[in-house]
Amino acid sequence: MILTDQQILAEIESGNIVIEPYDRSCLGTNSYDVHLGRYLATYRDKVLDARKHNEIDVFEIPEEGFVLQPGVLYLGVTEEYTESHAHVPFLEGKSSVGRLGIDIHATAGKGDIGFCNTWTLEISVSMPVRVYYLMPVGQLIYFSVQGDVETFYNRKPNAKYNERTVKPVESMMWKNKF
Repeated sequence: MILTDQQILAEIESGNIVIEPYDRSCLGTNSYDVHLGRYLATYRDKVLDARKHNEIDVFEIPEEGFVLQPGVLYLGVTEEYTESHAHVPFLEGKSSVGRLGIDIHATAGKGDIGFCNTWTLEISVSMPVRVYYLMPVGQLIYFSVQGDVETFYNRKPNAKYNERTVKPVESMMWKNKF
């Protein structure tokens, strides 16, 4: 089940959902709008290797915005830091963003119970488009779960994205054994 606005508010009140900064006007009928953070990043290498640490160059979005180009994978970050202690958060792009030809995630739209961080966005565009710091970019949807959780994400010893950050985080696939 997807939480409604009233349920999201109740879960924020109880501490099961944390959103910082929180703005009541960003709460929708069954979602919460998140915004593009200050930083973007691109990979240094033109060919990425899943077995190695692919380094990124991080840069700040200027006041006049930044034009994203097709064929480039940009890593962005949400302005909002979130915690989810009892629900599965899903991040989806806003329809207005999609209508500009912007995809905000390639595959990683689902968080885990216990995820406590900003969200790294995997941004691609179908045509050049200018983006701005703090523009609405996505919406968080919270799903109820059935049953108890054995290990919350923020307590998993092998969780790769626990370090709190305001900048995009590159793939940590290289930490997997394969």
